[in-house]
Amino acid sequence: MDKTDLAILENLQADASRSLGELAEAVHLSPTPCWRRVQRLRENGVITGQVTLCDPQQLDLRVTAFVFIKAATHSEDWMLRFVAGARELPEIVEIHRMAGDIDYLLKVYLPDIAAYDRFYKKLIRVADLQDISASFSMETVKFTTALPVDHLR
Repeated sequence: MDKTDLAILENLQADASRSLGELAEAVHLSPTPCWRRVQRLRENGVITGQVTLCDPQQLDLRVTAFVFIKAATHSEDWMLRFVAGARELPEIVEIHRMAGDIDYLLKVYLPDIAAYDRFYKKLIRVADLQDISASFSMETVKFTTALPVDHLR
């Protein structure tokens, strides 16, 4: 990837809804070469999709919980059962397998604390857990979906 590809990625990560003409102008290309570069980035798996981001507050998802999971056992069967079950819970937007004291970290969006209790009851049916705890976000200080690309320059 060259600096033009990186500029395309930065621009698309900031606003993927912009027209090809606007993108091409922003990266100092004509539309056809810009389109070819975007297609190549897609074909190479650099661009993996295009989505619409929604404001959780506008969807009445006012509680962001970070849920910490300790596995009851450390077996492949347990991991497969837990991951498959957790992926089915729509409240979970991120699942991270961790190193250290916690085995999994979940990011969960919910309307309120009562909804967290209902979510908790569903989660503990997914697989045997040694421990589950949560922390609730008081404020989102920074949120971005844009990945850094400066290290590639």
